[in-house]
Amino acid sequence: MNISKSTENGQTVLKLNGRLDTTTAPDFQDTLLGEIKTGKSILLDFSELAYVSSAGLRSLLTGQKAVAAGGQTMTLRHVSDHGGVRYDRLFRYPDN
Repeated sequence: MNISKSTENGQTVLKLNGRLDTTTAPDFQDTLLGEIKTGKSILLDFSELAYVSSAGLRSLLTGQKAVAAGGQTMTLRHVSDHGGVRYDRLFRYPDN
């Protein structure tokens, strides 16, 4: 999996490309938690993400807890159905 980083409207955008699975989740989680420590809110772009395993979901939930503790937000955009997970019940989506 590749992660590209940019800034948009004062928040950090992490665009994920590939699979967020047992192999890639630890590196993703390290990257995500490192970005959360900067104090900026996080926008995760899933437009090029092909798959999310339970390990990937766990890393997302860990990030969600960290932003909540820091008073920030973590928002997901371009979310597809990855294994039937109802992301809308767990995470924020941008206002359209």
